[in-house]
Amino acid sequence: MATENGTMMREISLQDIEGLRIGHTQNHQAKTGVTVLAFPRGARAGVDISGGGPASRETPVLSPLTADVPVHAIVLSGGSAYGLAAADGVMACLEERGIGYNTGFALVPIVCQSCIYDLGYGSSTIRPDKAMGYQACLHALEQNQHPQGNYGAGTGATTGKLAGMNRASKAGVGIYGVEVAGLQMAAIVVVNALGDIFSATTGEKLAGLTTPNREGWTDIREALYTFTQSTDLFTRNNTTISAIVTNGDFSKAQLTKLAAMATTAYAHCINPVGTLADGDTVYAASVGTHPADLNMAGTLAAQVLAEAIQRAVVTARISDEEFLGNIGNPLPPSSCT
Repeated sequence: MATENGTMMREISLQDIEGLRIGHTQNHQAKTGVTVLAFPRGARAGVDISGGGPASRETPVLSPLTADVPVHAIVLSGGSAYGLAAADGVMACLEERGIGYNTGFALVPIVCQSCIYDLGYGSSTIRPDKAMGYQACLHALEQNQHPQGNYGAGTGATTGKLAGMNRASKAGVGIYGVEVAGLQMAAIVVVNALGDIFSATTGEKLAGLTTPNREGWTDIREALYTFTQSTDLFTRNNTTISAIVTNGDFSKAQLTKLAAMATTAYAHCINPVGTLADGDTVYAASVGTHPADLNMAGTLAAQVLAEAIQRAVVTARISDEEFLGNIGNPLPPSSCT
Protein backbone atom coordinates (compact mmCIF):
# COMPACT_ATOMS: atom_id res chain seq x y z
CA MET A 1 0.00 0.00 0.00
CA ALA A 2 1.04 3.62 -0.48
CA THR A 3 1.00 6.51 1.98
CA GLU A 4 -0.47 9.89 1.00
CA ASN A 5 2.87 11.16 -0.30
CA GLY A 6 3.33 8.07 -2.46
CA THR A 7 5.86 6.27 -0.23
CA MET A 8 5.32 2.56 -0.58
CA MET A 9 4.71 0.47 2.53
CA ARG A 10 4.95 -3.25 2.01
CA GLU A 11 4.40 -6.13 4.39
CA ILE A 12 7.48 -8.19 5.15
CA SER A 13 8.23 -11.42 6.97
CA LEU A 14 10.30 -11.32 10.12
CA GLN A 15 12.70 -13.58 8.25
CA ASP A 16 13.51 -10.55 6.09
CA ILE A 17 15.06 -8.71 9.04
CA GLU A 18 18.78 -9.50 9.26
CA GLY A 19 20.03 -10.06 12.78
CA LEU A 20 16.70 -11.35 14.12
CA ARG A 21 15.75 -14.98 14.66
CA ILE A 22 12.43 -16.02 16.18
CA GLY A 23 11.15 -19.35 17.46
CA HIS A 24 8.33 -20.85 19.51
CA THR A 25 7.90 -23.90 21.64
CA GLN A 26 4.71 -24.89 23.43
CA ASN A 27 2.93 -27.55 25.43
CA HIS A 28 -0.49 -27.73 23.82
CA GLN A 29 -1.87 -29.96 26.58
CA ALA A 30 -0.76 -27.69 29.41
CA LYS A 31 -1.57 -24.55 27.34
CA THR A 32 1.65 -22.66 27.88
CA GLY A 33 4.76 -21.84 25.89
CA VAL A 34 7.76 -19.68 25.09
CA THR A 35 8.64 -17.32 22.24
CA VAL A 36 12.27 -16.29 21.76
CA LEU A 37 13.58 -13.37 19.74
CA ALA A 38 17.28 -14.09 19.36
CA PHE A 39 19.89 -11.57 18.21
CA PRO A 40 23.03 -13.57 17.35
CA ARG A 41 25.00 -10.39 16.59
CA GLY A 42 23.50 -8.51 19.54
CA ALA A 43 21.01 -5.66 19.53
CA ARG A 44 20.49 -2.31 21.19
CA ALA A 45 17.24 -2.24 23.13
CA GLY A 46 14.94 -0.21 25.32
CA VAL A 47 11.73 -0.98 27.21
CA ASP A 48 8.55 0.73 28.40
CA ILE A 49 6.59 -0.85 31.27
CA SER A 50 3.20 0.79 31.64
CA GLY A 51 1.33 -1.94 33.51
CA GLY A 52 1.23 -2.27 37.27
CA GLY A 53 2.07 -5.97 37.64
CA PRO A 54 4.93 -7.07 35.38
CA ALA A 55 6.77 -10.39 35.69
CA SER A 56 10.12 -9.59 34.12
CA ARG A 57 13.84 -10.31 34.06
CA GLU A 58 16.85 -8.08 33.32
CA THR A 59 14.77 -5.09 32.21
CA PRO A 60 16.99 -2.66 34.21
CA VAL A 61 19.88 -3.34 31.77
CA LEU A 62 17.79 -1.62 29.08
CA SER A 63 17.77 1.70 30.91
CA PRO A 64 19.65 4.46 29.08
CA LEU A 65 21.44 5.06 32.40
CA THR A 66 23.11 1.62 32.38
CA ALA A 67 26.11 0.33 30.41
CA ASP A 68 25.56 0.08 26.67
CA VAL A 69 25.91 -3.71 26.38
CA PRO A 70 24.19 -5.65 23.60
CA VAL A 71 21.08 -7.73 24.21
CA HIS A 72 21.16 -11.26 22.79
CA ALA A 73 17.56 -12.36 23.31
CA ILE A 74 14.14 -11.17 24.37
CA VAL A 75 11.94 -13.92 25.79
CA LEU A 76 8.16 -13.80 25.96
CA SER A 77 6.56 -16.63 27.90
CA GLY A 78 3.65 -17.97 29.86
CA GLY A 79 3.85 -19.24 33.43
CA SER A 80 3.65 -15.96 35.34
CA ALA A 81 6.79 -15.44 37.45
CA TYR A 82 7.49 -19.19 37.31
CA GLY A 83 8.06 -18.83 33.58
CA LEU A 84 11.15 -16.67 34.15
CA ALA A 85 13.05 -19.96 34.45
CA ALA A 86 12.86 -20.23 30.65
CA ALA A 87 15.59 -17.61 30.31
CA ASP A 88 18.10 -20.03 31.87
CA GLY A 89 17.59 -22.37 28.92
CA VAL A 90 17.91 -19.51 26.45
CA MET A 91 21.21 -18.48 28.04
CA ALA A 92 22.51 -22.06 27.86
CA CYS A 93 21.54 -22.38 24.20
CA LEU A 94 23.22 -19.10 23.28
CA GLU A 95 26.37 -19.83 25.28
CA GLU A 96 26.79 -23.20 23.54
CA ARG A 97 26.83 -21.37 20.21
CA GLY A 98 29.32 -18.73 21.27
CA ILE A 99 26.76 -15.95 21.59
CA GLY A 100 27.09 -13.58 24.54
CA TYR A 101 28.90 -10.64 26.08
CA ASN A 102 32.60 -11.35 26.50
CA THR A 103 33.50 -10.59 30.12
CA GLY A 104 37.06 -11.85 29.70
CA PHE A 105 36.42 -15.12 31.53
CA ALA A 106 33.08 -16.19 30.08
CA LEU A 107 30.49 -15.33 27.49
CA VAL A 108 27.40 -14.02 29.25
CA PRO A 109 24.30 -13.82 27.03
CA ILE A 110 22.14 -10.84 27.97
CA VAL A 111 18.58 -12.16 28.04
CA CYS A 112 15.54 -10.06 28.94
CA GLN A 113 12.16 -11.62 29.57
CA SER A 114 8.51 -10.84 30.29
CA CYS A 115 5.77 -13.33 31.18
CA ILE A 116 2.01 -13.51 30.92
CA TYR A 117 -0.24 -15.12 33.52
CA ASP A 118 -1.74 -18.22 31.89
CA LEU A 119 -2.10 -20.44 34.97
CA GLY A 120 -5.91 -20.27 34.81
CA TYR A 121 -6.03 -21.91 31.37
CA GLY A 122 -4.84 -25.46 30.89
CA SER A 123 -2.52 -26.67 33.66
CA SER A 124 -1.45 -24.39 36.49
CA THR A 125 1.36 -26.76 37.53
CA ILE A 126 3.18 -27.10 34.17
CA ARG A 127 5.03 -23.89 33.36
CA PRO A 128 7.79 -22.85 30.98
CA ASP A 129 11.13 -24.03 32.33
CA LYS A 130 14.78 -24.18 31.33
CA ALA A 131 14.17 -27.03 28.87
CA MET A 132 11.35 -25.18 27.13
CA GLY A 133 13.42 -22.01 26.90
CA TYR A 134 16.32 -23.94 25.41
CA GLN A 135 14.05 -25.53 22.80
CA ALA A 136 12.46 -22.21 21.81
CA CYS A 137 15.90 -20.63 21.39
CA LEU A 138 17.06 -23.61 19.33
CA HIS A 139 14.00 -23.24 17.09
CA ALA A 140 14.82 -19.55 16.67
CA LEU A 141 18.45 -20.14 15.70
CA GLU A 142 17.89 -23.18 13.49
CA GLN A 143 14.37 -22.81 12.03
CA ASN A 144 13.43 -19.11 12.32
CA GLN A 145 9.72 -19.86 11.96
CA HIS A 146 6.90 -17.95 13.61
CA PRO A 147 3.29 -19.12 13.30
CA GLN A 148 0.67 -16.94 14.97
CA GLY A 149 -2.23 -17.57 17.32
CA ASN A 150 -1.99 -20.47 19.75
CA TYR A 151 1.76 -20.95 19.65
CA GLY A 152 4.68 -20.06 21.86
CA ALA A 153 3.86 -17.58 24.59
CA GLY A 154 0.38 -17.18 23.10
CA THR A 155 -0.63 -20.81 23.71
CA GLY A 156 -2.42 -20.04 26.99
CA ALA A 157 -3.24 -16.38 26.39
CA THR A 158 -6.78 -15.19 27.14
CA THR A 159 -8.51 -11.85 27.53
CA GLY A 160 -11.63 -10.41 29.16
CA LYS A 161 -11.31 -12.36 32.43
CA LEU A 162 -12.92 -9.75 34.69
CA ALA A 163 -16.03 -11.88 35.36
CA GLY A 164 -14.16 -15.19 35.42
CA MET A 165 -12.73 -17.51 32.81
CA ASN A 166 -16.18 -18.75 31.73
CA ARG A 167 -16.78 -15.37 30.10
CA ALA A 168 -13.28 -14.76 28.74
CA SER A 169 -11.98 -15.09 25.17
CA LYS A 170 -9.00 -16.88 23.65
CA ALA A 171 -6.11 -14.71 22.51
CA GLY A 172 -2.59 -15.52 21.40
CA VAL A 173 0.56 -14.27 19.72
CA GLY A 174 0.42 -11.88 16.77
CA ILE A 175 3.15 -10.85 14.35
CA TYR A 176 3.32 -8.16 11.70
CA GLY A 177 6.12 -6.41 9.84
CA VAL A 178 6.47 -3.70 7.19
CA GLU A 179 9.13 -1.85 5.24
CA VAL A 180 8.94 1.84 4.32
CA ALA A 181 11.73 3.40 2.25
CA GLY A 182 14.20 0.83 3.54
CA LEU A 183 13.16 1.12 7.20
CA GLN A 184 11.98 -2.23 8.52
CA MET A 185 9.64 -2.42 11.49
CA ALA A 186 8.10 -5.54 13.03
CA ALA A 187 5.97 -6.27 16.09
CA ILE A 188 5.53 -9.46 18.08
CA VAL A 189 2.81 -9.31 20.73
CA VAL A 190 1.21 -11.69 23.23
CA VAL A 191 -2.26 -10.48 24.15
CA ASN A 192 -3.40 -11.54 27.64
CA ALA A 193 -5.15 -8.34 28.65
CA LEU A 194 -7.72 -7.44 31.26
CA GLY A 195 -9.52 -5.30 28.72
CA ASP A 196 -11.58 -5.86 25.60
CA ILE A 197 -9.71 -6.02 22.28
CA PHE A 198 -10.73 -3.83 19.33
CA SER A 199 -9.69 -3.31 15.74
CA ALA A 200 -7.73 -0.05 15.53
CA THR A 201 -9.10 0.60 12.05
CA THR A 202 -12.81 -0.28 12.35
CA GLY A 203 -13.44 -0.10 16.11
CA GLU A 204 -15.00 -3.56 16.01
CA LYS A 205 -14.68 -5.58 19.21
CA LEU A 206 -12.65 -8.70 18.44
CA ALA A 207 -12.31 -10.41 21.83
CA GLY A 208 -12.86 -9.84 25.53
CA LEU A 209 -15.66 -10.14 28.05
CA THR A 210 -18.65 -12.08 26.74
CA THR A 211 -22.24 -12.19 27.94
CA PRO A 212 -23.05 -14.95 30.47
CA ASN A 213 -24.32 -17.22 27.66
CA ARG A 214 -21.26 -16.36 25.49
CA GLU A 215 -23.52 -15.36 22.60
CA GLY A 216 -22.55 -11.69 22.60
CA TRP A 217 -20.25 -9.11 24.11
CA THR A 218 -20.40 -7.21 27.41
CA ASP A 219 -18.59 -3.87 27.71
CA ILE A 220 -15.88 -4.65 30.23
CA ARG A 221 -15.76 -1.02 31.35
CA GLU A 222 -19.37 -1.19 32.52
CA ALA A 223 -18.56 -4.34 34.47
CA LEU A 224 -15.46 -2.72 35.96
CA TYR A 225 -17.42 0.32 37.11
CA THR A 226 -19.52 -1.91 39.37
CA PHE A 227 -16.47 -2.67 41.52
CA THR A 228 -16.12 -0.57 44.66
CA GLN A 229 -13.80 -1.67 47.45
CA SER A 230 -12.86 -5.14 46.27
CA THR A 231 -11.99 -6.76 42.98
CA ASP A 232 -12.27 -10.26 41.62
CA LEU A 233 -9.27 -12.59 41.60
CA PHE A 234 -9.29 -12.65 37.80
CA THR A 235 -8.41 -8.95 37.58
CA ARG A 236 -4.85 -9.82 38.61
CA ASN A 237 -4.17 -12.39 35.91
CA ASN A 238 -3.36 -10.25 32.89
CA THR A 239 -0.69 -8.61 30.80
CA THR A 240 0.11 -7.75 27.20
CA ILE A 241 3.77 -8.11 26.29
CA SER A 242 5.38 -7.21 22.99
CA ALA A 243 8.58 -6.41 21.16
CA ILE A 244 9.29 -4.02 18.32
CA VAL A 245 12.28 -4.90 16.15
CA THR A 246 13.71 -2.51 13.56
CA ASN A 247 16.75 -2.06 11.36
CA GLY A 248 16.68 1.64 12.23
CA ASP A 249 19.82 3.11 13.76
CA PHE A 250 18.71 4.16 17.25
CA SER A 251 20.42 4.48 20.63
CA LYS A 252 19.14 2.90 23.86
CA ALA A 253 17.56 6.20 24.85
CA GLN A 254 15.84 6.53 21.48
CA LEU A 255 14.63 2.92 21.61
CA THR A 256 13.19 3.56 25.06
CA LYS A 257 11.21 6.44 23.56
CA LEU A 258 10.24 4.33 20.56
CA ALA A 259 8.86 1.67 22.92
CA ALA A 260 6.86 4.33 24.76
CA MET A 261 5.44 5.65 21.49
CA ALA A 262 4.50 2.11 20.44
CA THR A 263 2.31 1.74 23.54
CA THR A 264 -0.15 4.01 21.74
CA ALA A 265 -1.25 0.80 20.00
CA TYR A 266 -2.35 -0.61 23.34
CA ALA A 267 -4.58 2.41 23.88
CA HIS A 268 -6.01 2.08 20.36
CA CYS A 269 -6.79 -1.62 20.68
CA ILE A 270 -7.27 -2.48 24.38
CA ASN A 271 -9.74 -0.92 26.79
CA PRO A 272 -9.12 -0.61 29.70
CA VAL A 273 -5.34 -0.82 29.47
CA GLY A 274 -2.29 -0.24 31.66
CA THR A 275 -4.15 -1.04 34.87
CA LEU A 276 -2.66 -2.37 38.10
CA ALA A 277 -4.09 -5.70 36.96
CA ASP A 278 -1.87 -5.70 33.85
CA GLY A 279 1.88 -6.01 33.41
CA ASP A 280 1.89 -4.27 30.03
CA THR A 281 5.39 -4.10 28.55
CA VAL A 282 6.85 -3.09 25.18
CA TYR A 283 10.45 -3.79 24.19
CA ALA A 284 12.13 -2.05 21.26
CA ALA A 285 15.28 -3.47 19.66
CA SER A 286 17.51 -2.27 16.84
CA VAL A 287 19.46 -4.74 14.70
CA GLY A 288 20.55 -2.40 11.91
CA THR A 289 22.01 0.95 10.94
CA HIS A 290 19.38 2.33 8.57
CA PRO A 291 19.02 6.10 9.18
CA ALA A 292 15.52 7.04 10.32
CA ASP A 293 13.63 9.78 12.13
CA LEU A 294 12.54 8.73 15.60
CA ASN A 295 9.16 10.45 15.38
CA MET A 296 8.35 8.65 12.14
CA ALA A 297 9.64 5.33 13.48
CA GLY A 298 7.67 5.57 16.72
CA THR A 299 4.49 6.37 14.83
CA LEU A 300 5.09 3.44 12.50
CA ALA A 301 5.82 1.14 15.46
CA ALA A 302 2.42 1.95 16.97
CA GLN A 303 0.69 1.20 13.67
CA VAL A 304 2.51 -2.10 13.23
CA LEU A 305 1.87 -3.15 16.83
CA ALA A 306 -1.85 -2.37 16.49
CA GLU A 307 -2.07 -4.72 13.51
CA ALA A 308 -0.17 -7.42 15.41
CA ILE A 309 -2.62 -7.13 18.34
CA GLN A 310 -5.53 -7.68 15.98
CA ARG A 311 -3.82 -10.71 14.44
CA ALA A 312 -3.10 -12.13 17.89
CA VAL A 313 -6.79 -12.54 18.67
CA VAL A 314 -8.10 -13.34 15.18
CA THR A 315 -5.61 -16.17 14.60
CA ALA A 316 -6.18 -17.64 18.09
CA ARG A 317 -9.95 -18.08 17.90
CA ILE A 318 -11.29 -21.50 18.86
CA SER A 319 -14.74 -22.96 19.54
CA ASP A 320 -16.50 -22.22 22.82
CA GLU A 321 -16.50 -25.95 23.56
CA GLU A 322 -12.74 -26.18 23.25
CA PHE A 323 -12.18 -22.95 25.19
CA LEU A 324 -14.39 -23.91 28.12
CA GLY A 325 -12.92 -27.40 28.22
CA ASN A 326 -9.46 -26.02 29.01
CA ILE A 327 -10.34 -23.72 31.89
CA GLY A 328 -8.47 -24.59 35.07
CA ASN A 329 -9.79 -24.84 38.60
CA PRO A 330 -9.05 -21.77 40.77
CA LEU A 331 -7.57 -22.20 44.23
CA PRO A 332 -9.64 -21.28 47.29
CA PRO A 333 -8.85 -17.89 48.86
CA SER A 334 -5.52 -17.74 50.65
CA SER A 335 -5.54 -18.20 54.40
CA CYS A 336 -2.41 -16.09 54.83
CA THR A 337 -2.75 -13.01 57.00
